Parts: sequence; structure tokens; C-alpha cells
Amino acid sequence: MPISQKDCQDRGIKQLDFVYIIGDAYVDHPSFGHAIISRVLESFGYSVGIISQPDWKNPDSITALGEPRLGFLVSGGNMDSMVNHYYVSKKPRTTDAYTPGGVMGKRPDHAAVVYSNLIRQRYKRTPIILGGIEASLRRMAHYDYWSDSFKRSILLDSGADLVSYGMGEKSIVEIADALNSGIDVKDITFIKGTVYKTKDIEQVTDGILLPSYEQMKAKKSEYAASFKIQYENTDPFSARPLIEPYDHGIFIVQNTPAMPLSTMEMDDIYALPYMRTYHPSYEKEGGIPALSEVRFSLISNRGCFGGCSFCALTFHQGRIVQVRSHESILREAEEMTKDSQFKGYIHDVGGPTANFRAPACKKQMKKGVCINRQCLFPKPCPNLEADHTDYVRLLRRLRKLPGVKKVFIRSGIRFDYLLCDKSDTFFHELLQYYVSGQLKVAPEHISNGVLSKMGKPENEVYEQFIKKYEEYNKKIGKKQYVVPYLMSSHPGSTLKEAVALAEYIRDLGYMPQQVQDFYPTPSTISTVMYYTGLDPRDMKSVYVVKNPHEKAMQRALIQYRNPENYQLVREALVLAHREDLIGFGEKCLIPPRKINTAGKNKSTANDTKKRKTKGNIDRRNHKPTNKTKQKGRKKV
Repeated sequence: MPISQKDCQDRGIKQLDFVYIIGDAYVDHPSFGHAIISRVLESFGYSVGIISQPDWKNPDSITALGEPRLGFLVSGGNMDSMVNHYYVSKKPRTTDAYTPGGVMGKRPDHAAVVYSNLIRQRYKRTPIILGGIEASLRRMAHYDYWSDSFKRSILLDSGADLVSYGMGEKSIVEIADALNSGIDVKDITFIKGTVYKTKDIEQVTDGILLPSYEQMKAKKSEYAASFKIQYENTDPFSARPLIEPYDHGIFIVQNTPAMPLSTMEMDDIYALPYMRTYHPSYEKEGGIPALSEVRFSLISNRGCFGGCSFCALTFHQGRIVQVRSHESILREAEEMTKDSQFKGYIHDVGGPTANFRAPACKKQMKKGVCINRQCLFPKPCPNLEADHTDYVRLLRRLRKLPGVKKVFIRSGIRFDYLLCDKSDTFFHELLQYYVSGQLKVAPEHISNGVLSKMGKPENEVYEQFIKKYEEYNKKIGKKQYVVPYLMSSHPGSTLKEAVALAEYIRDLGYMPQQVQDFYPTPSTISTVMYYTGLDPRDMKSVYVVKNPHEKAMQRALIQYRNPENYQLVREALVLAHREDLIGFGEKCLIPPRKINTAGKNKSTANDTKKRKTKGNIDRRNHKPTNKTKQKGRKKV
């Protein structure tokens, strides 16, 4: 796509139809949203130019390609710009994988809002359409963790005309066609998968009037009630339009979601002529780090019926799984093998959840998902069709391709869905062919009370999975380990639950090197709990950790063996009245005093080391050392 006036001249383009402002570097690969949207528009005959990471301090930076004929498209990037910039502690990150050379600071906070306001300073009437994850999850009033405030719809703060929410391929073409036909952007109120602002809601058919922004800001329970309605209207088959009132007679209207893509439509999108790499102008700066993670990976599906409370997929991609055909994926894999940098390894074949290769049940593609029932939580639905047959066939065909040495699965595996399959073929082949020594899964916690708030299966299900995992590894003669993702400070987790998780880790003989502290991102059930103290599903009170020090204690408990965490762990154990875990006993987490392992008290340190041989961890590969592996201990 053109990125300069010279590019336009070389292509004979006098005026672009759309100018696409993006917060990421320009990467023409189907794992990047801006690449898909621009290629889809191009396939329908529209010209698109890219302005990547404009200087937000200079309004002229967005004029580099001139005024577009139909409108500006704006996206904050593949990641939310605030998540991209800050850790959950709100401390700034030091690198940006979506910027040339990984340099931080090339995009502003709340990038979509800032870019839109830049455009409005120069072009008062040109239509602006927001898209991407940042705009999609802020399309209605929402809690903003970074400012600890309740914000309006992004349409009002940005000055944009429309939000194309969700994945956007269908809605963006309809928007382009409407603008091209001469319809004023203010009259484009009829397209599925869009949000618009209006002062006249008489034309909204069968809409649901939500609490006003002012009501929600004044009373958090009103926001929780509103979010429940929003959550129940994310399915394209059953959803109704939602109307959110603001002062001065303004309404934000969310149309029903766009229909899911058919397999043929998915195939068409991934068959577009992507260059599959970053723009050559970035070569001298070291390229784009994010590309290396996906360059030799294959997207086989989108959408997720897992229903995790802390995940925004329900609001963005929806719960209906959409898939590409085997032929489409195999063609892309064959092209991949021709890349000079391909070494024979396909890094991943998956999506939001790797082992979802079909909707949860047959009715979903005709009637949609159930409004008041999840497919896997709290128990698998009786109508769930757990079947990995198609996925197994696809993976077998990929393994047989000339030039392919090995195929890995690195997207998340939903272990509760795996256990629902009556056939163990995929489980066996997963361990035999697609695991590289370690399988990453996400039990998240072990307390069933916390897991219920997370929308995750009970811990007993994870234990059943681990038992089977060990049995199958024995059968095939392999020593492979599970790396569990664990989360601290999720709503519902008190110090009592955090200590219980630490004890569980102790019994596994495992110390996680990475821990995810709960991150309240917009438009998730968990974030609503965090902000309101209420579970929007039943409006019951939830314990929420907001104090940074308590959050630090809960996080430290998961890594209680780290000497740097000693004081936090000790304080947490005292506050939880679990001093029994402070000592030299087999079940203790920490000694009664901090041991100086730097050399001052070497004898004491060595004595402590001897006492704590059980469960030592080789931190280089996250597995028990040979010296400390004990009979019957779970391998992690």
C-alpha cells in the first residue's frame, strides 16, 4: 500500500479513497488488523494509503497523503495503546514490539482518540471511522483503569463519526460502499457491527435503552446492570440495538454485531496478496519484533466460546467460532515454505483457542449462542460437541508438506474441552508431535471460588487433565512438562486464596518465572467486577484487590521462593494468620528470618538450602532437577 505521495504518483492515484492512520508500524501480514482491512478494501476496488505512527505532536503529520476522497480510517494498533505502554503496575514499558527496532514512544496514550482529534484539527468534515481493538472495546461508556475514571464512548472523545467494532471486514466494505454512493456519514446508521451518535433515536427498531452515562457515573451498580445487558447482546443472531443516553440529547447507538464469516469468506480474506512482512523502509531500524512471533504461524480460526471473564474476545470476535478450510491453510503453509528464512518449523496452528475448529454446537450458526448459558462454564453444556477430528486431519496434512520438519501448537489449548472429547486421538498426537517439551495451559488459579469468578473450570478438571497428561507421556516414553499460567489479584481472590495457591505451587515443586497480575482492560466482566465490586452476572458483591501493596503481596506469594519477595510473603502470611507456613518444616513456604545468601551467614544459608531441597526448580527450563525429583511428584 502507498505510504507517501510519491507512491501514489507511481500508482497513478490522484486522490486516495481512504487514508489509514495506524498506531503500529506497517506490516502487510494477515496477523495485523490494518493489513486485513486495507487489503479487503483494495479487493473491492478502493485505494488505501497508510500513515504509520504519525507524530501526534504535529497536526501536519496526518496530512502526508492529503485528504482522502471518502474518509480516514483510524486504529490504535494490534494492541490497546495503554496496555502497550504500561504494565499492570502502571509503570511504563521499555519496548514496543510493534515499532521499528522495538523503540518505545512512537504512539500516544489513547492513540485512537489522539489521532482522530489531529484529523479534526485539519479536516473538519471528512468522515472518520474508528476500528481495531482499542476502539472496539471502548465503543460504549467504560471504566478506564489507567486514569481510574469512568469514560464516555470513544466516539464522543475522539470526534469520529463511526466505530466499526469487532473484526470489521464486513462492516468496513458496507461503510465504503455507502460513502461511495454519496450517503452522508451522519446517515450511515444501518450497518451491522457499527456504533454511531445521534440525537434522534426514533429510527432505532427494537432497541434497548441503557442507563445514561450520568446515571452510571453516579452509581456503579447502574454500570454493572448496563454491562450485563451489553454482554447478553453480543450475538449477531439474537442481539438487539443498544442505546446509551448522554447529556444534551445525545445518544450512542450500537447496532447488532456483524454476522460471522463463512469458511469461504475467511478463505477469501486470507488469500489476499499480502507481502507477509514489514515495509522495507524499516529494515535499517532492525525490523518489527512482533512479526517474528507470527511470521511462520497459521491462523486457523477466530472467535471463542471459552467465556473467560477477564477476556474481551466475547466483545470483539464473539463466541461463534469461524474457521478456514484445510486448503486455505495448506496453501498459506506452502507459501511459507518458500520463504528464505523458513527453517522447516511451523510455530503455531491456531487462534484465540487452538483446539476450537468448529462452533460449540450445530445450532450456533443458525440461531446463535445461548444468551444466559456458557458452553463450558460452570460445566460443559450437554449440547457441546467436543470433536478434534478436523483439527487432527489438518495437522497431519501440514506435517506431510515438503519442507516442513515439525508443526507446533503454541496458541492456548482449552484442556476442559480436550477432556470432553470421547476420542483421545488428539490428546495422544498433541503430546507425540506438537509439544516442544513443554505445554502451556491456563488453569489461572486453584481456588474454585476464584475460578468461578474467572469463568474457568473447577480445579478438579485441571487435576484430571494433568493426570492424563502424565499417563500419556509415559505411554509414548517422553518427559514433557506442563507450564501453567497463573493469575494473581483477580476479583474474588483474598489473601486466603492467594496463600492456598502458593501452597499448591509448593506441592507441585514449581516456581513460576512469570505471573500475570490481573489487568483491568475495558469491556470484560472481570473489569466490571474490579470497578463496581459487583459481579454483573448476578449482581452479588465481589472482593476486589485495589490496594497496590496487597496486589504485590498476592503476586509475591506465587513466587514465594524468590528472595526479593521475602518481606511481602512474610507480611501476607501474618495478615492471613498463616504463620504455620513460616519456618523450616517441610510444608513451610519461607524460613522465620531472611537468610543472607550473599555470604555473611553462609552456614545458615547452606543449612537452609539442605532443608529446602524438596521441590527445587531448574529455572532455565522450569522443570524439577534430577536431584530433587521425588517419587509421585507431579511433573510441571
